[in-house]
Amino acid sequence: MSLTLVIGNKNYSSWSLRPWLALAHHKVPFDEIVVNLYADDAKARILAHSPSGKVPVLKDGEVSIWDTLAILEYLAEKFPQLNLWPVDAKARAHARAISAEMHSGFQGLRQATPMNLKRVPRPIDLPDAAKADIARIEAIWNECRVRYAKKGPFLFGEFSAADCMYAPVATRFRTYEVPIGLVSSTYADTIHALPAFERWREAGLKETWVSHYDSI
Repeated sequence: MSLTLVIGNKNYSSWSLRPWLALAHHKVPFDEIVVNLYADDAKARILAHSPSGKVPVLKDGEVSIWDTLAILEYLAEKFPQLNLWPVDAKARAHARAISAEMHSGFQGLRQATPMNLKRVPRPIDLPDAAKADIARIEAIWNECRVRYAKKGPFLFGEFSAADCMYAPVATRFRTYEVPIGLVSSTYADTIHALPAFERWREAGLKETWVSHYDSI
């Protein structure tokens, strides 16, 4: 039985992008159900797939997994050959630590710069909380690239779940023209050049749904 991923609007849903990218990058076959998160019946439609009432949700036969990080962990176990987490134990622990930090933190950046792929890039006045988050993310990216640059262009050299977790940040940095250093800018370019991400972005740009985010 094939996998089914229930996601929100591709233009706006950063949490949906993360597991979608993991599957699409590795060419794992799956069906997708896209729910317009701003429709009146969105909650009911999502509850038909997930008790949390939130996306994304991965369905694998009778098994349903909600929460982005839980989905990535499930995929890592189901498809160990993909190496969604680094093979090296120390790198793997590092990748999980920064992924968990993204999962639970950076509220200042999230609130100030919601994901919006259609937004014409232009800067905004960032609150101090967002600036602190940006500084911390740059520190994470710089440390990873210094440690693992010889293994490839992603955070841990080869593409991993950690890149899935931080991919939406790369879009925010571009959309809001956030001033960042060369290492961070280069890594953001790497994410945007990923064929799977390009497919996601193209689909998001074709969506006709709108939200209040468009006024930011």
